[in-house]
Amino acid sequence: MGYRYVAHRRVVVNLLSGTAISGVITQTRGPLYVIRDATVHDGDQAAPADGELIVDKANVDYIQALTPRG
Repeated sequence: MGYRYVAHRRVVVNLLSGTAISGVITQTRGPLYVIRDATVHDGDQAAPADGELIVDKANVDYIQALTPRG
C-alpha cells in the first residue's frame, strides 16, 4: 500500500473507533503514523492535541488527503 503518499500532507485520519484526527503526517514508521499539528474530532467535540500523536495503521479505517487551496 502507498503509505508514503500521505507523508508530509495535511490529512484527516478516520479511525475504526469513529474518532477522526486532522493534522500532518510527518513520518510513517513501520506500522505507525506520526501526526503533528493535530486536532482530535470525536462526535461534535474537537480538541487540539499537544505534541505528536502516534497512530497504529491497524486502527485506521481510511485517510482523506486534503487538496491544497490555490
